[in-house]
Amino acid sequence: MTALTLSSSTAAKVRADAVVIGVVKGEDGPMPAPGVEAAGAVDAAFGGRLTALLTTLGATGAENEITKLPAPEGFEADLVVAVGLGPASGDDAPATETLRRAAGAAARALTGTGHAAFALTSSDPAAVAAVAEGALLGSYAFTEFRGEGRDDEGKSGRGRRSGRGRKEEGRDASAPLAEVTIAGLDAKSAKGSELKAVAERAEVLAQEIARARDLVNTPPNALNPAEFAALAGAAAKEYGLKIEVLDEQALGKGGYGGIMGVGQGSQSPPRLVRLTWRHSKARNSLALIGKGITYDSGGISLKPAGSNETMKCDMAGAAAVFAAVVAAARLDLRVNVTGWLALAENMPSGSATRPGDVLTMYSGKTVEVLNTDAEGRLVMADALARAGEESPDAVVDVATLTGAMMVALGKRTFGIMSNEDSFRDLVHGIAGEVGEQAWPMPLPEDLMEGLKSPVADIANVGDRMGGGLSAGLFLKEFVADGTPWAHLDIAGPAFNEGSPFGYTPKGGTGSAVRTLVRLAERVAEEGLPG
Repeated sequence: MTALTLSSSTAAKVRADAVVIGVVKGEDGPMPAPGVEAAGAVDAAFGGRLTALLTTLGATGAENEITKLPAPEGFEADLVVAVGLGPASGDDAPATETLRRAAGAAARALTGTGHAAFALTSSDPAAVAAVAEGALLGSYAFTEFRGEGRDDEGKSGRGRRSGRGRKEEGRDASAPLAEVTIAGLDAKSAKGSELKAVAERAEVLAQEIARARDLVNTPPNALNPAEFAALAGAAAKEYGLKIEVLDEQALGKGGYGGIMGVGQGSQSPPRLVRLTWRHSKARNSLALIGKGITYDSGGISLKPAGSNETMKCDMAGAAAVFAAVVAAARLDLRVNVTGWLALAENMPSGSATRPGDVLTMYSGKTVEVLNTDAEGRLVMADALARAGEESPDAVVDVATLTGAMMVALGKRTFGIMSNEDSFRDLVHGIAGEVGEQAWPMPLPEDLMEGLKSPVADIANVGDRMGGGLSAGLFLKEFVADGTPWAHLDIAGPAFNEGSPFGYTPKGGTGSAVRTLVRLAERVAEEGLPG
């Protein structure tokens, strides 16, 4: 993982391979970001010609645009990296999400570099946190299954630095940025301890998002339900969490018909993992439920060619919940958080659930399975019902649940549904606060008509139109009465099939982890509204 340090040294004096500054889109071209001393100092070191130089190189200051220049005389670093922050807005500082994305874009542009000093902000704690998160998240790389460039221990080599921060020969050009320093901070002021705290939080958050990304990126032949449960067990031991794992015998005996029904077609049997963080001074509790389909073929309702290749990502909800619970423990949050990982592999075989089968769920409801590719809601329903027995103060489930949500909101925004408008608005507001794109969605009661079954209590699919909302209505049927509940459909942003952008890599993104962690912090600090 990329190392993070804070420094009071100016951008010119940090011993690093590169210095990152922010520039905005002004009327006459890219200009130093207002209110950030480092950007102005770099301009001064260039004799006030920074705008002219950047313009000559084709820069505009557009968001996340990267322009590299040789460092001016007197700098310890060899390279200046100017990252665009978008249109200038007077003397106002850039928004935290703008800084987060810019730092991530710069970190990605510095792949193969040993050490970079980021001079994108003053000593404002929120801005420092955003830069730290963006730089660390942008430095992510998944190398577990690459054979080239591995050291004797089988780990991807990151190269070494000299004492002055210069790159040594032989460093892997594809290795992520190894060290990040946030420069120009007044670390000795009254804000010093606060800056240290936000930096430590950013490190934990980035490491746990990397955990979620790694899980999503792991190929399905290396991550089946039992192996996922074993990883949760190892983390529980390391961070002092309580864990309970129900295997196929316990699930069958316990009446978990949804999880068993989805997993019975696979040679890798299902698991339900209960992962718990408890704080001695907690007054509130959260239950988090994650969809963990380690591979989704569609089952008997087999997915068409071209729709299977990325289905290792169908456990992104469970990965997000796993990471969020570990983060709550590492941050010592004063809230009790229980994560439920509903793990199964959806495969076609002679023992697989068929369209037309009726499953008896953990809650006792019966479900007619009309489409075996609508399997996520079945495992989630069992976990929701089981979690409700512990009477948490609120429940949030996270799932790559429906393609319909991508049709509605695109590939970068997740939908939020809830049985209480106030709770939905709280979660939506928190998502915006941490920089995750989300949008509140309704649960129209008229769509329940399509979920009616002539042979069971409910069908697992309804009308095609509004399919993402029907899925939310289905899940709502398994939520305990009176419990605030939110459903996050992260089908779009959980896996990036396109090019990297900002701090978001290609592949697994860690979607919803930041929202879940901030929600846990909010509940720990303020409780729930109402």
